[in-house]
Amino acid sequence: MTVQQEQIGLEFFADANIQNPYPLYDRMRAQGPVHPIADSGFYAVCGWDSITDVLARPEDFSSNLTATMTYAPDRGVSAYELDRLGGPTHVLATADDPSHAVHRKMLVPQLAVKRIGAAEDFVAETAQRLWLDALGSDGIEWMSAMANRLPMMVVGRILGVPDHDVDMLIASGLAMTQLLDGLVDAVGLAAASAAATELHAYIGEHFESAAADPGDNLMGDLAIACATGELDDFTARVMMLTLFSAAGESTASLLGSAMWVLTSQPDIQRELRADGGLLGAFIEETLRYEAPFRGHYRHVVHDTTLSGVTLPAGSRLLLLWGAANRDPAHFDAPNEFRLDRPKSKSHLTFGKGTHFCVGAALARMEARIVLESVLAHTEWIDAVDTGRWLPSILVRRLERLRLAVT
Repeated sequence: MTVQQEQIGLEFFADANIQNPYPLYDRMRAQGPVHPIADSGFYAVCGWDSITDVLARPEDFSSNLTATMTYAPDRGVSAYELDRLGGPTHVLATADDPSHAVHRKMLVPQLAVKRIGAAEDFVAETAQRLWLDALGSDGIEWMSAMANRLPMMVVGRILGVPDHDVDMLIASGLAMTQLLDGLVDAVGLAAASAAATELHAYIGEHFESAAADPGDNLMGDLAIACATGELDDFTARVMMLTLFSAAGESTASLLGSAMWVLTSQPDIQRELRADGGLLGAFIEETLRYEAPFRGHYRHVVHDTTLSGVTLPAGSRLLLLWGAANRDPAHFDAPNEFRLDRPKSKSHLTFGKGTHFCVGAALARMEARIVLESVLAHTEWIDAVDTGRWLPSILVRRLERLRLAVT
């Protein structure tokens, strides 16, 4: 470990590197793919090969989210402990097999191609309505009107909760991610905890109703699984809590970044308007260029090594998807946004292997329909007020994006 490596790790939390992390990622990769972050017991992993190595070694690197990093100038980096290795709160993306396989099996029927296809009409109708309702003479604030709202409405439909609760779900679901942001202060942490408590109570109320009369939705499926003993009640509730937070967050970030690219790179907007067949490539390149989640954690199960770096048992890794997606060893001109990349889906934004995101097809569908609709109903879009990226080491989402539309 070198002093220089430690300093780079601490720079990770600087606001300038939150707003634009990519120059820092380049410097980190130039020194090596694995970087200790001070003496916190956390390591940032920034190289494509090293990250894919971690994903291929679940026996060494558990997906369990046992702790996250927090940082404050007066106390440095510390661990915010969440649960023990193998604890009951680890579900879906943070669970290991065999539990992960059971959780994934619960979701697949509701996220299968047929189900997603059936949801397309709802997404299209809702996207058009939200756009028209929010569009005024001074344009539209994209994040609050569309990007943050539509994905949560879709998640609500899949789970089987009323559409009219969307405002509470948006506020609570997005606020929950602050628990893992790493840069939140005491006030923000209290607000995030309150949001999690409110959402947990909301889920509990509706889940009790679903247990009495299961509907044809994910909440109904989970209620049946609990009744048959395939799943326990606590796990089912944590799964739903996770979906409201993670599923809504990832697609909101994708929609925000997509519109940011269209408005900040006018040549891309012109190219896309001239050839609608490029929309799929545009979505994949957006996912690569600005991954909705900056990274996810892994727990080191026992003493091991990664890319020549010794990792003691109990240490934690932060796998930086955004850094891997711009690794020049894997992508030509990685800092350029290009619509002609071969193998456009060859990015790590949705993970890889058994933990490949089960909601990836849904996110892609939502983005495709929303962007098709907006491009069809406009001649040109400019950004007149681009907000900051959220102060978070977990998510990559714009706070606001006001658009002028012709």
